Amino acid sequence: MNSSIATREFGRMPDGRIVTEYTLDNGLGLRLGAINHGGIVTALRVPDRHGHSGNIVLGLPTLADYLGPHPHLGTIVGRYANRIAGGRFTLDGVAHQLDLNNGANSLHGGHQGFGTRFWQIEPVPADSAAGEIAIDLRYTSADGEEGFPGEVQVTVRYTLSTTENAWRIDYRAMTDRPTVLNLSHHDYFNLAGEGAVLDQRLTIPASRYCPVDAGLIPLGLAPVAGTPFDFRVATPIGERIDAPHEQLRTAGGYDHNWVLDREPAGMALAARLEHPPSGRVMEVHTTEPAVQFYSGNFLDGSLRGPDGESFRRGAGLCLETQHYPDSPNQPDFPSTALRPNEVFSSTTLHRFGTLA
Repeated sequence: MNSSIATREFGRMPDGRIVTEYTLDNGLGLRLGAINHGGIVTALRVPDRHGHSGNIVLGLPTLADYLGPHPHLGTIVGRYANRIAGGRFTLDGVAHQLDLNNGANSLHGGHQGFGTRFWQIEPVPADSAAGEIAIDLRYTSADGEEGFPGEVQVTVRYTLSTTENAWRIDYRAMTDRPTVLNLSHHDYFNLAGEGAVLDQRLTIPASRYCPVDAGLIPLGLAPVAGTPFDFRVATPIGERIDAPHEQLRTAGGYDHNWVLDREPAGMALAARLEHPPSGRVMEVHTTEPAVQFYSGNFLDGSLRGPDGESFRRGAGLCLETQHYPDSPNQPDFPSTALRPNEVFSSTTLHRFGTLA
């Protein structure tokens, strides 16, 4: 079976621009759909242990659904993934006020973050020697957009391996003024393809996490040992999600940043998710220092998928590789500043397989 990239019209923006869905097929049973609006991944079909492919990400039926309010389903998130306290930060002595879209805070870049923007998409010439097919998504974020300084040129590449079942995301960005940047992807994964994720087993190789306040802003770092936040050994997500722990009550479940136990450079394991009944396994590797695990706490049943299924609490989970939340206001956290003549680059790899 050969790899391929197919296209179809997914809909039209209110101003008439055509939104195209690109479907990448690696010829091994892995298929990814993506559209211009928000760079959204509309579907990701992965084989189970019997070779049957199922969609493992939550998606919506039509472009009109994606143009309405939704919890960042499948989007590229930026300029700043996660939260910035008060929507304020100071860089090089200059104070900046951002759009507030999460109570008193800024979340995922504001009301019109990268997940709501129109991305130019073009296929990358096939590289048979590397065993890859890919598309490039490009967007230029204007100086002052949602309050962020600097014009930022962003390229995100989605690549499927044609020799193994893997999806890689490569981020690249440059700015003409000092700014802050934290890019990630907001897919809601469910390896079962339906129902809740609470029986799926999660591993996160992290001995520390970020406790949060009532606004879900980090309060520094804390050890996971002896808490429901210890996923260093594979654990069903639902096993401790309702435990009487203050941080679980504060977030309504898991919605926290884990600091990976990793070397400072190169790729490292961020998470491993297993669904024993189907046999599906997903490993997430990244160059980023942390991962935000969100257990779909705020899914309330108001959204439905292409087959009419209702997305309720725990219908999907997010594993957002990134820098720490609120880093511009927390000097002890790794810096997210980006300056002219620097290139931001980051890679996250999703590798799919099956249990023996």
